[in-house]
Amino acid sequence: MTGTHDPQSATDADLLAAVRRAARQEQFLEVLTAEAARARFEHHLRLAPLAAETVSLASALGRVLAAPVVSPSDVPPFDRSNVDGFALRAADTLGATDATPRRLRLNAEVLVCGRPPRLSVAPGTATAIATGGMVPRGADAVAMIEWTELVETPEGPAIELRRAVGPGQFVSYAGSDMARGETVLRAGARIGSREIGMLAACGLDEVAVWRRPKVAVLSTGDELVAPGGPLPPAAVYDSNGAVIAAAVAEAGGEAVFFGIVADDEAALEAALRAALAACDVVVLSGGTSKGAGDLSHRVVSRLGAPGVVVHGVALKPGKPLCLAVVDGKPIAVLPGFPTSAMFTFHAFVAPVIRALAGLPPEAARSVEATVPVRVASELGRKEFLLVSLVSGEEGLIAFPSPKGSGAVTAFSQSDGFVEIDALAATLDAGTRTRVTLIGQSAQAPDLVVAGSHCVALDAVLGALGDRGVTARMIAVGSLGGVAAARRGECDVAPVHLLDPASGAYNAHLVDDALELVPGWRRMQGLLFRRGDARFEGRAAADALAAALEDPAVVMVNRNGGSGTRVLVDQLLKGARPPGYGNQPRSHNAVAAAIAQGRADWGVAIESVARLYGLGFLPLAPEHYDFLLVRRRRERPAVAAFLAALADPGTRARIAALGMQLPEP
Repeated sequence: MTGTHDPQSATDADLLAAVRRAARQEQFLEVLTAEAARARFEHHLRLAPLAAETVSLASALGRVLAAPVVSPSDVPPFDRSNVDGFALRAADTLGATDATPRRLRLNAEVLVCGRPPRLSVAPGTATAIATGGMVPRGADAVAMIEWTELVETPEGPAIELRRAVGPGQFVSYAGSDMARGETVLRAGARIGSREIGMLAACGLDEVAVWRRPKVAVLSTGDELVAPGGPLPPAAVYDSNGAVIAAAVAEAGGEAVFFGIVADDEAALEAALRAALAACDVVVLSGGTSKGAGDLSHRVVSRLGAPGVVVHGVALKPGKPLCLAVVDGKPIAVLPGFPTSAMFTFHAFVAPVIRALAGLPPEAARSVEATVPVRVASELGRKEFLLVSLVSGEEGLIAFPSPKGSGAVTAFSQSDGFVEIDALAATLDAGTRTRVTLIGQSAQAPDLVVAGSHCVALDAVLGALGDRGVTARMIAVGSLGGVAAARRGECDVAPVHLLDPASGAYNAHLVDDALELVPGWRRMQGLLFRRGDARFEGRAAADALAAALEDPAVVMVNRNGGSGTRVLVDQLLKGARPPGYGNQPRSHNAVAAAIAQGRADWGVAIESVARLYGLGFLPLAPEHYDFLLVRRRRERPAVAAFLAALADPGTRARIAALGMQLPEP
């Protein structure tokens, strides 16, 4: 009727418009090499000391921890997208090519950072999602926006996908960075910028020199929450603000934190103008990519001359970097993901701060090491591969970090990085290469533990620290630990692998090179939300049978190669229920998916069920044991590990975590 207005229709139209905007690509101005970007940026700057003054030190920076820090929350706290694109079901993409694209109808929702999903992803549909967005129920993968074409259909907007994706592709699972209950910093650690970033990410809140340049630090994003506050759905703690402020101090600057700014152009412009008036340098993180919700680079472009001089650098991680100069003052808009932010800060911003502070350029330190596994790389971008260094029989070994650019600990727990040339598609296993060191020391640990992580293992490694023995845990899963042990790249490999033929745990892994040391038993069972009548009060077998008969019940699986996945597949006996393709890599991620309602059941250990307040139906105990490399058994660090494992105090701490110990 003429003159009437339907609010619901307007709301639907707005949603569809937002979906279409999210599906379109906004290109970078010009993607430069790192060298060209640095030269263009510094051409507009006066890189000379400012003035002299007397200053004091920050209260925490440089102090030493007296007690271990246990993460009270998962980081990330939910399954999130690593790219701008579309959340979908991997099964719907099978066979997708340029010649035979798969068409998926777009749901009436755009998942930008800080916005929890309202809709599930049903078969044949997809939901537009920004980098860092919360993956909705039903989706088990994300397809990059570059692989799609927006099309209009009678049913509404849709995409045509030209490339198949696998389950879990471009998804960072809840707790994949830091797991609730995990010891993230040990007693005796010296707090630097990396350690401060870890503390912030898990939600914990606590001289005549050249004048240190005042560096404004801003964090942007509706999803960000200051450490110490409650964490609502789809939100994350702001770790970048804290870690960048600390890195500014390490580089010789004085950080002035302007807080968290929402994704609002007027508010961000006002904050940036205030920062430029008060400080010598401005650094903000987030909003420099090309997806839904990114606006920082647009605001910076109108602050003054010459404005944005670089937007897009041929680096991985770090491509979305934006560099600007306004009235002689440098502005850096860093990518939002922590590892990308820190790489680009140290490469482009820290040298400017050091020069303004009167400090000489920092000399890069490097060592030679062997990369033990094949690493795929992206043609066209120089890649920085984060690695952990351990001592091998023929020199140093550089283990690639299994964590992505969204992980705070990927940078914090690495010893250095390897540069992979932009023209190289792979780095072959066994390649001998240079590792550029992060920090001041490249000393290998006394003991290397590679395999499946368990919170009770932290008690053993903590006891080693009390004995003055340094240990490094490389969480590569049970199968990864077995492979590392057989290659002689670790001392101990924690494993929990079931032999389908015998029904026994771990004994089938023993050979002439490896022996088995008993650890403890962890009860595995079905996890579910308390009060769910489909599971509550039932035996595990009955609950599982009922769940498999109900197509509305969604499971959360485990990754292939894990000990739990072997058990899951035995229970399912070939069945592929809804959610089977959702395959996170940890017990914590399984529990988070159930607690947040993205799945209804999964298999994990009892101690994790208690951490998340979930119901638990016991299935069977699994054996968490240790493979020892026989030729390393007499090493002092290995002897100290075995002594700590047998120590009554350590055993009591393990038992207190809900583990069942064998008789000594």
